[in-house]
Amino acid sequence: MLAYINWWGIFFSPLLALLSLIASKETAVPEAVLKAQNLTMENSTDVKIETKGERKPRKQSQLSKGGKSVCRAVGYITGDMKEFGAWLKDKPIVIQFVDWVLRGISQVMFVNNPLSGLIVVAGFLVQNPWWTLTGCLGTVVSTLTALILGQDRSAIAAGLYGYNGVLVGLLMAVFSAKGDYHWWLLLPVALVSVTCPVFTSALGSVFCKWDLPVFTLPFNLALTLYLAASGPHNLFFPTIVIQPATATPNVTWTDADMPMLLQSIPIGVGQVYGCDNPWTGGIFLLALFISSPLICLHAAIGSAVGMLAALSLATPFSTIYSGLWSYNSSLSCIAIGGMFYAFTWQTHLLAITCALFSAYLGATVTNMLSVFGVPPGTWSFCLSALTFLLMTTNHSAIYKLPLSKVTYPEANRAYYLRMKKQHTSCCDV
Repeated sequence: MLAYINWWGIFFSPLLALLSLIASKETAVPEAVLKAQNLTMENSTDVKIETKGERKPRKQSQLSKGGKSVCRAVGYITGDMKEFGAWLKDKPIVIQFVDWVLRGISQVMFVNNPLSGLIVVAGFLVQNPWWTLTGCLGTVVSTLTALILGQDRSAIAAGLYGYNGVLVGLLMAVFSAKGDYHWWLLLPVALVSVTCPVFTSALGSVFCKWDLPVFTLPFNLALTLYLAASGPHNLFFPTIVIQPATATPNVTWTDADMPMLLQSIPIGVGQVYGCDNPWTGGIFLLALFISSPLICLHAAIGSAVGMLAALSLATPFSTIYSGLWSYNSSLSCIAIGGMFYAFTWQTHLLAITCALFSAYLGATVTNMLSVFGVPPGTWSFCLSALTFLLMTTNHSAIYKLPLSKVTYPEANRAYYLRMKKQHTSCCDV
């Protein structure tokens, strides 16, 4: 939290410094004047006169304290809200469970913040209340299964066993041919969500050898298996038909709509959860900004990069407007741009490169899986992000953080600067 307060303090520190400078100048009295006052006071009656100059420091100190209080209050609701999690430890398990579920919902975008999770749920309601129900059910079942299986409690509390479940619940509703409020769908949603913590634990035991996260691979495995098993002709749970492209699209550049292209940026962020409403995407960006401005920035940049990559391959405008080229790029840009690499301008450029790579890889995966009638999911994000995290370099500015130290970009950068300072001091000795 202290790292996040320092990050937000950039906006307040110039004002506080100016106020302190004015206060010090006005309270400083020349030495000659002090001597004269002492001599006069020896033979005079004590009379205290409060001038305007003596009142200002008092008001300015109050302003200074007020600014610090604002920074402190902002710090309590931003970042990973560590203090709130510590406060909940002695509270009933039901209240803690709600906190874990909300953190799991926001962890899809690498955000460990229950307030952000609550705002994301509000975005779900704007998009579709039925999807909200299936997504929340998937998160609850996945988190509860992790508890029953005795997984690491700190990882459960951080939402790391819930985010794949929310994606499973949402996307199973999105690809259902029965439409909204097909209540029997809740049964397979619960059953498939049970597999998410199993996949997470199994993949984690393998990836820990390279200190890598599992990302959304459990979701991709669970959703792909379900959709491939059911298909569009299933009697109880049919899915929508997914077919490969069979004709060359007719793209006329004069038909490009600039407002729609710009609107595809928030839609691309929303498509991370399978949502195509621009207002929902805007709400998600607000949720990201509350936790980490850097995550919000890279989410928007990654979505824009995906849109530009689609234009470079003459993709039909309807596909671009729907944000289907942007969501993998958005996730990849966040992962590399300060989340698992410490934020520097070098890793910022690396994140943009990864976003571009993810967009083109997404087109490849989409064409391959469409032959089998299966959606691309977030396979391209997982493959591209893991590839860039496995990259080796001797460049000190491209610093991959230990997985146990990863929190949010602002705190990750503070950790990187501390390690860099310690390394410099050791070299000097």
